[in-house]
Amino acid sequence: MPENTTITWLGHATWHIKTPGGVDVVVDPWLSTNPTCPESAYETSADVVLVTHGHGDHIADAADVAKRGNATTIAQYEIAGWLGEQGAPNTIGMNTGGTVETNGLKVTMTQAFHSSSLPDGAACGDPVGYVIELESGQRIYIAGDTGVFGDMALIGELYQPVIAILPIGDLFTMGPFQAAHATRLLGVKHVLCSHWGTFDALTGTPAKLKDELAQLGLGDVTVHELAPGESL
Repeated sequence: MPENTTITWLGHATWHIKTPGGVDVVVDPWLSTNPTCPESAYETSADVVLVTHGHGDHIADAADVAKRGNATTIAQYEIAGWLGEQGAPNTIGMNTGGTVETNGLKVTMTQAFHSSSLPDGAACGDPVGYVIELESGQRIYIAGDTGVFGDMALIGELYQPVIAILPIGDLFTMGPFQAAHATRLLGVKHVLCSHWGTFDALTGTPAKLKDELAQLGLGDVTVHELAPGESL
């Protein structure tokens, strides 16, 4: 497990990570209109904001969160430009495979398989995931919205994450069946579940993921089931 690190689920695909060095990282901020986000988190701020793609359920509050904390915002190149136009300060536009250092962290952008467009419907490049290297040297993998893909094994080999945040809701992302295989490819022993429970259409659950892992003989993997607002 990441040492001296707190990971809080704010509902849907929004995550707040407090690193060992006290850096606040917020991933895919969707707050006030997110039906599962606790009201206490509506005014969340950050030192670092990570955006995986341009869909409204991942980017709606990114500029506001960044402005409140004068944060560094990292996103795919076209999205970073758009967020800058919305008033987000200190944007870093990058692309898949790149690594940037900020606030004592190393952030690597990985591929993901999904679609991506901005709230106004404009195209904005490809969706992505991230590997965050903490001050301790331990790494967290955030898959973003994606289905399983074989190069997750390469992500596991190169970065050896100690925990993965994986979507499990199905329909718009992988469901529990594919997420179990993603866990196998990554080689992680700890998983947090994302992009589930927000709407009835998202049918995947942590319990189903546990069942799928057991079918693969991966009963030693811990699936940490959080309610929105709860922390690991």
